Amino acid sequence: MKKLAAAGTRTFYFIGVTTGQSSIMKVFPKWAEYLGLDAVIAGIDLPLHAPAEEYRQVVEFIKNDPLSLGALVTTHKLDLYKACRDLFDYADPFAQKLGEVSSLSKRDGKFRAHAKDPISSGLALESFVPANFWKDHGGEALLLGAGGSSLAMSLYFSQEKFTENMPRRITIANRSLPRLESAQAALAGCNRRIEFRFIHNPVPADNDKLVAALPPYSLVVNATGLGKDAPGSPTTDAVSYPSNSLVWEINYRGNLVFMRQAQARAKEKMLHVEDGWNYFIYGWTQVIAEVFNIDIDGPALRAITFPDNM
Repeated sequence: MKKLAAAGTRTFYFIGVTTGQSSIMKVFPKWAEYLGLDAVIAGIDLPLHAPAEEYRQVVEFIKNDPLSLGALVTTHKLDLYKACRDLFDYADPFAQKLGEVSSLSKRDGKFRAHAKDPISSGLALESFVPANFWKDHGGEALLLGAGGSSLAMSLYFSQEKFTENMPRRITIANRSLPRLESAQAALAGCNRRIEFRFIHNPVPADNDKLVAALPPYSLVVNATGLGKDAPGSPTTDAVSYPSNSLVWEINYRGNLVFMRQAQARAKEKMLHVEDGWNYFIYGWTQVIAEVFNIDIDGPALRAITFPDNM
């Protein structure tokens, strides 16, 4: 990749795959003005599973450039942490447990890594999963994809504070075996009340079988990146969902084939189909709050969730 130029003004970075297509590039300036951040945003695009030296080049640049304040990391959370863990002065417990990073920040002379997804995915889930959903119905969760989002959701569900209100079984399915094995290692001993399964499904038709075998009142999540970072869906058009279930497409942009597949059967199967907008909002606000050392809640959160109100 080409050498990154020193920032000429206070800059907050977005490390992704197709950052220029994200809504954040349009809404961040409004958020920055409303929150008084005095900073601009810049995207850094890297290919999926980029070479380790490219991740290190990016992270070393942000760490050492005075006007580079920090970054939000998406898609590359696991690969970037693996390649750069020795560059961080501090990594929070979630980052260490999951082996991923979604937030790069600087404070008190330290370059810091945080994994915010267990918090942001939890907030997004709480916005649409009914109270006592798991306790009342005994459903399961199927997470398609073994990346950082699935690991974060698993940690969220596994918190002891939920006691009996958690999925009785969480299945993580992935098309590549090494990433699946890594997820299994990361979640070992996570919560003994939940049965974890790790399934190697190379093709979408394999995922169709898992979806069809779920009991009613389950949760199915597309956490693969398909539909945003790459075209397609982890399921086929023939997928049959369990009745009264929740289907979550964690992306909010792209061709969103997975979400359209679920919407086509929503009435027949009495499904609630959720997109990724709230996840997008919570993910960004958690990282912005960390990088700029501010609180974003209450009226501020409501205002930036609906930017037309600002």
